[in-house]
Amino acid sequence: MAFHEIPIVDVSELRRPGGPSAEFCTEFTDICHNVGFALVTNHGISAQLTADVFEMMRRFFELPVADKERIDKTRSPQFRGWEPVGAETTNNAADVREQIDVWTEWPTTPAIDPVYSRLLGPNQWLPDTVLDQHRALSLQWIDALAELADQLMAALSVGLGLDRSHLRDLFGDQPMSLAKFIHYPPTPAFGAGVNPHHDAGFLTVLAPGPTPGLQVQNPDGAWIDVPIVPDTFVINLGEILQSMTGNYLVATPHRVITNDERYSAGYFHGPSLTTPLTRLPLDARYADATAASPHHHDAGFMPTPEEARNGTGAMASEHRPETYGEQLWNYFSRSYSAQMVAHHSDVLA
Repeated sequence: MAFHEIPIVDVSELRRPGGPSAEFCTEFTDICHNVGFALVTNHGISAQLTADVFEMMRRFFELPVADKERIDKTRSPQFRGWEPVGAETTNNAADVREQIDVWTEWPTTPAIDPVYSRLLGPNQWLPDTVLDQHRALSLQWIDALAELADQLMAALSVGLGLDRSHLRDLFGDQPMSLAKFIHYPPTPAFGAGVNPHHDAGFLTVLAPGPTPGLQVQNPDGAWIDVPIVPDTFVINLGEILQSMTGNYLVATPHRVITNDERYSAGYFHGPSLTTPLTRLPLDARYADATAASPHHHDAGFMPTPEEARNGTGAMASEHRPETYGEQLWNYFSRSYSAQMVAHHSDVLA
């Protein structure tokens, strides 16, 4: 059945000694199966930290362009830093937003095999004289949301009939997660702040801010507004969990269209680049539930760059990357084609 509202879930049980109850894990996993989105309350993230992050974003996006360009993403072979409105494309259309991308930092490598190892490297930071606490606050934000994401993954593991640590154990020793700090100007007619898409990683934790604009597509094709509920985070699933659960959990399409200036701060929880995206050892009942639901068994994936060039529809691909690194390499190649050529032409087919 198509959903018509986004569930609100009290996740205080996540911090209970011994972890959340089996009943909570089952209920949360059912929401992820049927909707793929939730608003979570009592999440344990400091309201002051969230307020500080939004104030940091406001100060950054009000800077002169010359200051922003000191961390211009086009300079980064690892696709990190600031980008202006229109720099990223989703579904072959420019997104009407500017943003800062901060990824987990690991030593840089010039590796050719696997080529996606080139995504490891440093972030770009403004000095405190330009943007006070830019690096420190961004890293504090990542640590806080990563802890919440790990707790949610433990609940999903139990809800899928696995050991509590099963999903976290798959992350390996070099997890690659993303914090995205976003500024949306009012969306022009026939445009989108970010065009309809799936997220690429395991799961997303988003602070949506006080301004509406985020919309989720239900199985009937209708766009459902995500309400603004103070001190909540939006949780949604990425294509990795869709692939690894054989579509029992699906990455629900979403977009942003806003009438007013809007800020949001997202965190995209990701494993090591070498993590294989093999099927989880799930009980047969999960495959049976998927087979019985056209919404699930017919759910596709974001196209590869070649498919996108050849006209494969948004989220209509059947391609399954073998590793998380391949998934990210496809994403950057699809969304930042010119920058990919500028930095990595020696390894492009």
